[in-house]
Amino acid sequence: MDFPFSRIKGGVGAPKGFLTSAVSCGIKNPAVERLDLALVYSETPCASAGTFTTNRVKAAPVKVSQAHLRKDDLRAIIANSGNANACTGVQGIHDANAMCDAVAKPLGLKRNEIGVCSTGVIGLPMPMMRIEPKYGELVSKLNAKNGADVAAAIITSDTRPKEVAISFDLGGHRVRIGGCVKGAGMISPSMATMLCFITTDANLPSDSLRKSVLECVENSFNRITIDGDMSTNDTVLVLANGASEMPSIRRGSSLCKQFRAALQWVMLELAKAVVRDGERVTKFVTVDVKGARTYLDAKKVAEAVCKSALVKSSWNGGDPNWGRILHAVGYSRARIREELVDIHIGGKAACLGGLQTTTPMDELRAVVAEPEFNIVISLNQGDADYTMYSSDLSPEYIDFNRSEYAYWKQARKDGLV
Repeated sequence: MDFPFSRIKGGVGAPKGFLTSAVSCGIKNPAVERLDLALVYSETPCASAGTFTTNRVKAAPVKVSQAHLRKDDLRAIIANSGNANACTGVQGIHDANAMCDAVAKPLGLKRNEIGVCSTGVIGLPMPMMRIEPKYGELVSKLNAKNGADVAAAIITSDTRPKEVAISFDLGGHRVRIGGCVKGAGMISPSMATMLCFITTDANLPSDSLRKSVLECVENSFNRITIDGDMSTNDTVLVLANGASEMPSIRRGSSLCKQFRAALQWVMLELAKAVVRDGERVTKFVTVDVKGARTYLDAKKVAEAVCKSALVKSSWNGGDPNWGRILHAVGYSRARIREELVDIHIGGKAACLGGLQTTTPMDELRAVVAEPEFNIVISLNQGDADYTMYSSDLSPEYIDFNRSEYAYWKQARKDGLV
């Protein structure tokens, strides 16, 4: 960001007026005690906005949260991990609504003021018999210091919780933005497989917040990929309660632009954290496409390269295979000319004018051996550019994803299937 800010503790619970909590229900495995049900609540009314998966197969919580956002502004979010409540039919909708009702009543809210999110195994009914007894504890534990618990409660195949919070001056008032995210596999743009909750005590009307969220998601979560898969549950929810006591931020004003820059920084930090924690990944790769005729051409090239299994496999092996990158550029459907394409890996020329350079291969291998590096693809046909963040694809990723449906054994014990 081009203005001063401070990183602070607290994650999604850092902004004023927000309370958070998390409890253990044993949703995926009753024998394992880990946080898997979370609640985020604003003590005062909020403006709210959200974006959701573009998959045509949408989980019940996505459908319910979308409907609630169309009717009202949200003041609370209830979320669980371990079960996605996806492909569960009418019962899934009933269970998602029941989760909203269970916290709406003790908080004095309407059902429409609750967002609901789930993540985990697809296709199994929710084990409500283990969730329902925990609602009272979930509400009673609401506290201004439990943000880290929310981040921990929503993870699935993640290796660690991911959260960030910042404070900065906005129009003479100290404002905070905090958030947490989960996601490690099934990560692809529009949107990635993830849940993200962001809170702020800035004072924005709903229309300004919605526009800001759409733009910031496009420049963060829609620019990451790990394995090219898109989930049924992807959700970003943002709540703004104005507890900083600043005047309402006018849409299009300089303060609105400053807030949007801060929100985008938070989202991009969380998005990058998702890629770095990808399922069994060993590389974090930034791909910059420059000199495209149009923004869309640049985007097509970036996505083709970042999603290529061949390219990602070469990164895993420490192989600076610029030929695989160039072939992905060629099938991207962008308007390119092979003889104009330059490729730099870690600042070193690997391909100029579509041809091999004299850069020693050992130098390029040394770059790709690093855990993080960047690739610049110059199309030399215009002024448009696009950046994406990607990872390698490892043998361990395949091995890890062979065992997901071990959970069905527990579901049979529960009488759910």
